[in-house]
Amino acid sequence: MSRRQISRRDVLRLGAAAAGGLGVAWATAGCAPGSGAGAGPLQFWQQYAPAPQQDPNLVAQSQWFLDATRRWADAGERPVDMVYIPAYTDPTNTRLTTAFASGDGPDVFLISPGDFLRYYNGGVLTDLTPYMTQEAIDDFYPDALATRIVGGKIYGLPMEQEPLAIFYDVPAFEEAGLSEGDLPTTWDEMLELGRRLKGGQRAGLVLDTTPSYYQNFTFYPWVWQGGGDVVDPRTQRPAIDSDAGVQALGLYRDAVLSGASPRTLPAGGDLVGAFSNGYAAMWQTGVWQVEAMRQNAPDHPYGIFRLPAPAGGESITALGGWAWVVNSRGRDPEAAARFAVEVMGSMSKESIGAAVEWNGVAKGNVPARRSVTEAIGNSGAFESPVLQQFRDEILPTGRGEPRYPPVIYKAVSNAIQNSMLGGADPARQAATAQAAIESYLETYEGGTFL
Repeated sequence: MSRRQISRRDVLRLGAAAAGGLGVAWATAGCAPGSGAGAGPLQFWQQYAPAPQQDPNLVAQSQWFLDATRRWADAGERPVDMVYIPAYTDPTNTRLTTAFASGDGPDVFLISPGDFLRYYNGGVLTDLTPYMTQEAIDDFYPDALATRIVGGKIYGLPMEQEPLAIFYDVPAFEEAGLSEGDLPTTWDEMLELGRRLKGGQRAGLVLDTTPSYYQNFTFYPWVWQGGGDVVDPRTQRPAIDSDAGVQALGLYRDAVLSGASPRTLPAGGDLVGAFSNGYAAMWQTGVWQVEAMRQNAPDHPYGIFRLPAPAGGESITALGGWAWVVNSRGRDPEAAARFAVEVMGSMSKESIGAAVEWNGVAKGNVPARRSVTEAIGNSGAFESPVLQQFRDEILPTGRGEPRYPPVIYKAVSNAIQNSMLGGADPARQAATAQAAIESYLETYEGGTFL
């Protein structure tokens, strides 16, 4: 497998030594296009299959991926091996980025919007547009596809939309003499309720505490609700040092300092275990937890509500989700692109059916495609009142997860951590993040921020 020489410019564009201590050397190396066209199966790196766990929810998701590759191979196409990466959701994606730096990146892999520019700016993503029909492109919801498009070209195929909400534990509410009429609609009400529900081993309100792309993803809606942003999508200039940014950082600091929120995640970050064992009363998390609850605690009562808004603001949530991308320097980019498009981005009966199975059964998400939404609507998969609430009440308040390079991610992450767990002044943290982003943008070259 041949490898090309890495230039200093390549390293800088991928953010090597950037992000203030991510500690991973970046490079755009990968297998040279077509270098391994006749050698063995393609590799698909992801965090689902083959699942080593026996959790029924995870086993179902693993089987979905294995079935997709089996159908592809049965059709006479080049086989695709599923490679399970247990640390895939680590904030630095260490194994994945190290593989690209050593010239041994996978042929197909999953990334969130938050990680998109890391790979697009490094030149390792394949343009999938030539492999798609216009009908299939139009089938995707614009907001779901937008964060995977640069210059009108599609570089990733979203398999889902994942809105955030607040999950609440009904037994905890009943124990405190509370009902649906007491659900908070403002930040002050939410923090007050968190303090009231806290007791013993139970946390009142869980906000993610681990520095990662996921924590940033859960933080963005609180900034947006005040009319702010990290980077203004119109001007492409930093905007975190604003009333809205300071206010959101203040929310995280006040949540912990007031006792409403814990410093560490209960039950090791497992919502099902936390609710089932009385370790949490409210938790900001996403739609994927609905299926996790159904599979692992089907009789445990819980509910959801929209993210509360600050005074004078409006409820806005973030829409996340994973997308399939293809390594442009892989063993066989053309075969990998055809595989990704056939499973995730074609109008074939099999492609739509696979997306129905993923979103309606295996993981329980909101689809990224109109045809899939229609098919699920006819299947009865969204009979769950909670899923209906996500689809009808939460999703309309959503905005796609923004795509920021590692340096911007790290600046925001530092501000969150220092405010939330260090009790630092939110205004100072916002100003520090703003300065770091401004400095980075002076020499930035790459895709636009959305």
